[in-house]
Amino acid sequence: MENLIQQDQNLPIDRKMLLTIREAAQYSNIGINKIDAMLKQPNCPFVLYVGTKKLVKRAAFEAYIDGKVAI
Repeated sequence: MENLIQQDQNLPIDRKMLLTIREAAQYSNIGINKIDAMLKQPNCPFVLYVGTKKLVKRAAFEAYIDGKVAI
């Protein structure tokens, strides 16, 4: 199990299904605070709650960003 977790940490961001807020910020060049605010919006299409932890669904996040001119 520990080996799988270590492999996941070495996986390139663009290959991960779920991203932390910090990874999403690095991947998108959008600030951590802005992404966190976006995740708090009602019916956010790219948030996944794991307990109290918020993760970003990468593909849905990309689709959301592709459809925007400004955020």
